[in-house]
Amino acid sequence: QEAFFWEDQGDLFVPYYLTMAPKAALLLIPLVPGCVAFNPVPIKARSSVHSATVAPEAPSTAARRRDGWAPGSWRNFRCEQLPEYPDPQAVEDSEAALRKCAPLVFAGEMRALQQKLAQAQQGNGFLLMGGDCAESFSEFSTDHVRDTMRVILQMALVISYGAGKPVIKIGRMAGQFAKPRSSPMETKVVDGKEVSYPSYKGDNVNSQDFTLEARTPDPWLTVKAYHQCAQTLNILRAFTKGGYADLERLNAWNLEFVARSPASSKYRHLSSKVEESLRFMRSIGVDTSSDAFTKTEFYVAHECLLLGYEEALTRKDSVTNQYYDCSAHMVWVGERTRQLDCGHLEFVRGIQNPIGVKISDKCAPDELITLLDAVNPDNTPGRVTLVIRMGAGKVREHLPPLVEAVEKAGRHVLWISDPVHGNTITSESGYKTRPLPDIMNEIDGFFEVHRKLGTHAGGVHLEMTGESVTECTGGTIDEITDARLSERYDTHCDPRLNAEQALEVAFNIAERFRLDAGLPKLCENGDEECTTW
Repeated sequence: QEAFFWEDQGDLFVPYYLTMAPKAALLLIPLVPGCVAFNPVPIKARSSVHSATVAPEAPSTAARRRDGWAPGSWRNFRCEQLPEYPDPQAVEDSEAALRKCAPLVFAGEMRALQQKLAQAQQGNGFLLMGGDCAESFSEFSTDHVRDTMRVILQMALVISYGAGKPVIKIGRMAGQFAKPRSSPMETKVVDGKEVSYPSYKGDNVNSQDFTLEARTPDPWLTVKAYHQCAQTLNILRAFTKGGYADLERLNAWNLEFVARSPASSKYRHLSSKVEESLRFMRSIGVDTSSDAFTKTEFYVAHECLLLGYEEALTRKDSVTNQYYDCSAHMVWVGERTRQLDCGHLEFVRGIQNPIGVKISDKCAPDELITLLDAVNPDNTPGRVTLVIRMGAGKVREHLPPLVEAVEKAGRHVLWISDPVHGNTITSESGYKTRPLPDIMNEIDGFFEVHRKLGTHAGGVHLEMTGESVTECTGGTIDEITDARLSERYDTHCDPRLNAEQALEVAFNIAERFRLDAGLPKLCENGDEECTTW
């Protein structure tokens, strides 16, 4: 008999593996963030140890279901965007190592997320997804994870208060390394000659340095990425369950821009209103020290791109006997890999995680319905999130036919906007960037379509960071001009919104909800507490 447990040790949540040792002795083995267990200790009563539901054994690709699906059945399909590894034995060995690793997340958490997404589909929630374009080994730190999570919490507070709806928080973290590329090769002029090497596809595939050695895909980088994912999840669990998300500490969350920026003054104004609400609740006997006020659920997601990694971390749930991809709570399939005959769609159709699918203006209504039938044949609520990425100039024209087709077919989906990928341009200075006004415009168009059709604008998906980078132009807090892009253009891939710009997006979304509901703005002109903006 075996199972997994989590123990609350104050600042950290420590995973334990429970197994039947020789002579029938039960052992709790602490698991470090990695693949190896150390220092077996006898089991004892622990009130803070929580049972998980995923059995640790790796799945067998031979164990096929009646519909022909198995964790490895994707290998029989055409696959786009997968790295071309030069050493097949190294691929097998690295995937074998991952199969021995502990799951990063658990089936019970995924089922809880799916229930919340199902409620959001009915208009009773909003999904906020945010994080780096691509995680990296060099930028990883506790502060980096904390700061991005903090901005997401701040955004969630603004949207929840403004919209009057619960916000589901998902970070593009603990797995968002790999990125699809438009070309498998990159060519540069080196010493007067054109040289071509494999394109950089993310730190879990190869390295950014433009050399043959650095650009050659290395499967063992996925194992290195797994270790970083384990640490990231440990940090997130510690902060979200250890008091950092306490609503009483709103002012402690404020970043440095709060004292000097107009939108931050809005946030201060909102914080004071929430604090007034908390004081009122305490005055009538509501316990604001309870978990509902001091802790929050924070989930993680990434693009399902490296299928060998995803398969190796897929486990069979010991409760439901179903397969879950334990690399993340949610995984999504990108615009380049969502084709019906592609191995990526084959993989996600069989796992029980909530899944996302990126949809652009190139998708026809009948194609979308066929896709939904493939990945959600039982039309299970909360199962599918459609991430719309069209561009500010196209969303008002191309989204309505898709929404109407899905509504007519009676399919359960959550519609969310990805307003960044369709608004990427090259600036006059040569930097790839995303103008904030275009991002706001696409969000507005997304809301307008759903208001007109009577459907729910259910979320937003952003590439953003908690750091003060200068990668996207625009903003009223600290405007980033084309001339300023070079100041802190730190991204490993695509441009990200900085903390100030992300908070502006949150206020825009909150105001859209209040506008649609006929409510007054969060902060009217003439309000003494908002005179700075």
